[in-house]
Amino acid sequence: MKKVELAVIGAGPAGLGGAIESAKMGVNVIVFDENKKPGGQLFKQIHKFFGSKEHMAGMRGFKIGEKLLEEANKLKIPVFLDCAVIGITRDKIIAYVYDEKIQYLKAEKILVATGAMENVIQFPGWTLPGVMGAGAVQTMINIERVLPGKKILMVGTGNVGLIVSYQLMQAGAEVVALVEAKPEIGGYGVHASKIRRARVPIYLEHTVVSAEGKKFVEKASIAKIDKNFKVIPRSKKELKVDLICLAVGLSPLIELLRLVDCEQVYVPELGGWIPLHSENMETAVKGVYVAGDVSGVEEASSALDKGKIAGVAIAERLKYISSENAYQKIDKIRIRLNELRSGPFGKERLEGNKKIYEAMRRYENQ
Repeated sequence: MKKVELAVIGAGPAGLGGAIESAKMGVNVIVFDENKKPGGQLFKQIHKFFGSKEHMAGMRGFKIGEKLLEEANKLKIPVFLDCAVIGITRDKIIAYVYDEKIQYLKAEKILVATGAMENVIQFPGWTLPGVMGAGAVQTMINIERVLPGKKILMVGTGNVGLIVSYQLMQAGAEVVALVEAKPEIGGYGVHASKIRRARVPIYLEHTVVSAEGKKFVEKASIAKIDKNFKVIPRSKKELKVDLICLAVGLSPLIELLRLVDCEQVYVPELGGWIPLHSENMETAVKGVYVAGDVSGVEEASSALDKGKIAGVAIAERLKYISSENAYQKIDKIRIRLNELRSGPFGKERLEGNKKIYEAMRRYENQ
């Protein structure tokens, strides 16, 4: 059986960030990804990133992806694409499908960076063609160059909903309206201002209540809701649309971690059930680490930093770097990461991560 020091599952910003940090210190690394292209969500993100110079502020997402791949190539990190990992064990044995064959690999450490999946909401007509997740829509317009609809209703005003709405307009679609169940917009003002300047109506305390059409979506009904999320009578509005785009959050993809009975904690601020892990990203299963959205849904810049923390911590455990040097490197990354969480939208994430670390400490002290 092939052996490796570190196996990374997922070639998005978290996985590549962790792989690069470990490889720079001499760790023997291999990366798996089920997609045909590496980079995760970065290659469909055409907007410029925020943050510091270290977060590559001002650079567009796909350019950050290109930079990470260039670093991985320089370090000669093997990245197996179109390769689905189907199982892991507590003994760090990985089962994966590559070239239509099930193969096995033994790793000393595993970094799980599998990301998150899109949430959906159910309403009459939600299974009609023309109801899609915002991430899928972003892939179609920015990667496949296919416009999935011409008149769009966006459900959700977090950063994803706002950004994808603007990118749909750039691609030639008409965004008829955005609806948001909460009384305030969920994303950054810089993104919301672009929508407002385009004079697209944003209906707060509203939700989609139905989709109608014979073979595909032809119209949608929205309605105002009260504090208990109940539809207020006689508040419905009908919109002629052919695409209802759902930007209603993400949930961490923790299936592989369930296979090793990894302890979990429920943190709604970070997407739901999160694998219990330390500040150095190691789970309750020794030698198994997490990074990126699987460790709590945040932004791509945060995912990259969490991957780097895991990469340095793994190199230290494998004795490629002293504990003192590792702590210095990790502290710098953590300060940068917490700066990202210091704004009004980051406070919940900061508190959510504290809940995870406190739960991990309680678990370790049992």
